[in-house]
Amino acid sequence: MVSEIRLYTEQEFQEKAQQYAVVLSSRGVQVNIELVEKLNARFLRLNPELALCVDACGLWLCANGMKMQPDWKAEVGRLKRASLKSEMIARACNLGEKPKLIDATAGLGHDSLLMAQLGAEVTLVERHPVLFTLLEDAHRMAMDDAFLNKAVSRIQLVFSDSAHYLEQQAKLNKVFDVVYLDPMFPQRDQNQQAEKKQAQVKKQMQLLHLILPEDGEMDLGDNLLELAQKIAKRVVVKRPRLAVFLANKEPNHQWQGDACRFDAYFQHDLV
Repeated sequence: MVSEIRLYTEQEFQEKAQQYAVVLSSRGVQVNIELVEKLNARFLRLNPELALCVDACGLWLCANGMKMQPDWKAEVGRLKRASLKSEMIARACNLGEKPKLIDATAGLGHDSLLMAQLGAEVTLVERHPVLFTLLEDAHRMAMDDAFLNKAVSRIQLVFSDSAHYLEQQAKLNKVFDVVYLDPMFPQRDQNQQAEKKQAQVKKQMQLLHLILPEDGEMDLGDNLLELAQKIAKRVVVKRPRLAVFLANKEPNHQWQGDACRFDAYFQHDLV
């Protein structure tokens, strides 16, 4: 977990940068603010190490000449096209029933945003202090958007380790309609088809891979499946189409797409 990180900003955004630094400090991350003359693409190319930056658009993660934030406003086009019939995730998570749903592997929050748009009440759980702060910023900005605010109002952000949060809900005898898992995974988690090279990860995900690895690997999320099954009537796991089952456990049902699939595990004894 990142305990210290550099933050680049220009003079006019220094106060905003200091506010983010205070928030991150409260979450265990020491932020070293560095003022730069011009925070542009050239500067980012010349300073490729993992860092944060602040500009008029808020907080960003940057590295290797790229920068990334969970830009929920950029999802508006997809959200306007989305429907319960057109989205495979809607069928997998039974979104037509407007479920109470935990997204225990937040990522950039795009799946949560889509599920909230289609009616789910979403608890979005993220333990990484930098990623959580980025998500918090995206949530705040989306609340000011006339189209997004209704869906975003159905998303609650929780700063917690997902395993701890699921265990806590089990101790409280809480039952949810759905727990959604989309864990990151290293190459060894792929179905053994060595001749097929994995497509290059999108730029946004490349930056997430830099900030989230633990002991040189991504968190597979295997432990989350059993924990989720204790509190959810339905656990839905998003996987690449050829990936192995999470925790090597065969699902009760699958929805297959061209690039990914959704594995579902049903707990009929939960009411």
